[in-house]
Amino acid sequence: MSNIVVVGAQWGDEGKGKIVDLLTESAKVVARYQGGHNAGHTVMIKNEKFVLHVIPSGILHKGKTCIIGNGVVIDPKALIEEIEGLKNRKVTVGKNLFISGGAHVIMPYHTLLDCKHEEAKGSHKIGTTGRGIGPAYVDKMSRTGIRMIDLLDSKGFKDKLKANLNDVNFLIENKYHINRLRLEKVYSEYMRYAEYLFPFITDTVVMINKFIDSGKNVLFEGAQGTLLDIDHGTYPYVTSSSASAGGVCTGLGVSPIKIDGILGVTKAYTTRVGEGPFPTELKDKLGEEIRLKGGEYGATTGRPRRCGWLDLVSLRHAIMINGFTGIALTKLDVLDEVDKLKVCVAYTYEDPYKRCECSKKGIACKFTDMPQEAKVLEACKPVYKEIAGWKTNTQGVKRLKDLPKQARVYIDYLSEMLDVKIDMISTGQRRDEVVILQNPFGG
Repeated sequence: MSNIVVVGAQWGDEGKGKIVDLLTESAKVVARYQGGHNAGHTVMIKNEKFVLHVIPSGILHKGKTCIIGNGVVIDPKALIEEIEGLKNRKVTVGKNLFISGGAHVIMPYHTLLDCKHEEAKGSHKIGTTGRGIGPAYVDKMSRTGIRMIDLLDSKGFKDKLKANLNDVNFLIENKYHINRLRLEKVYSEYMRYAEYLFPFITDTVVMINKFIDSGKNVLFEGAQGTLLDIDHGTYPYVTSSSASAGGVCTGLGVSPIKIDGILGVTKAYTTRVGEGPFPTELKDKLGEEIRLKGGEYGATTGRPRRCGWLDLVSLRHAIMINGFTGIALTKLDVLDEVDKLKVCVAYTYEDPYKRCECSKKGIACKFTDMPQEAKVLEACKPVYKEIAGWKTNTQGVKRLKDLPKQARVYIDYLSEMLDVKIDMISTGQRRDEVVILQNPFGG
């Protein structure tokens, strides 16, 4: 029996979908523990591309149980569209999918407020997807949220919706000067969703713990990445949930002592979508070349991702927060044509407020730990270690010994500097384009 967490080690988009898809072969259950449909997992099966938003990647495998946990926020319309889209592509979705009754529901006013709040920030915007994720989590924390189980009680749901709309309509009419949302319209719409989703809703906390206690292998799937975690990311340029491994416990109701391994997923370089600090960002021709070759565009929004060199300072932060027992290194092949690689090993920072001894002496501070303040991180400059590239095609390589020597030097260097073994190396988009050094499930 093994229970393994797959966590993004960067700002999301690390290729977790493919890694989860591979590991699902060894699992009985795949469970999503946080986030919403602002995230997307892309999986290539043969030449067919699947983009999943809320449904766990395990849905693409027969005989697997997929669970959407209470830590996820759900837009019923988007979820139904995702289910129907999979069915249209001959993917079975039925008794293999379960939704927590405790998962919070994204309402129309959440999406509306998300967009309006972001617009109002102007140049100080966070860079949200406008899908209502943040406002849904706000209501959850303020104890005014509506949960999936509430949809099954039509009268109770209508009472809660009416109370919420009283507040929301006052805000949107007086602050944003737009038409109020009508109770009956929203109520009728969500009752239709409730009828469709009723068979999927259950107590997933009891379910998943029964699977674990009976010895079934469980794979915990996160969205986004550690650097977007609401507590441990580059706040305020973060998501609204616990994207790190700790989110498993709260987002699914699983004790930490039942987790056997934590696999961190990182690209061989770094990307980021939206606003926020990014010390190793490449704003030149090479950054654009990496974006094009790596297909670095958001799976959900299509937004171009910012690209840069691999950042070991932020990776060490992710390792400390999550306690990775292994790393999956993805998109190695994207760097095949790069002459010389750079890896960030530290930051330098000149403190304008002279708060530390270095700045008082007129010299730059050197950080090997990630600073907490976004404005400090924005002002940090990377200290690079240069490593020769391999200038050889690695796409589709499946054995470590078949990788070029300099690619193995790069991999060994990363493992040594991070003090974590590298278990998997992805060499292409397809499911079978991977070097597996060790399966976290032991298979």
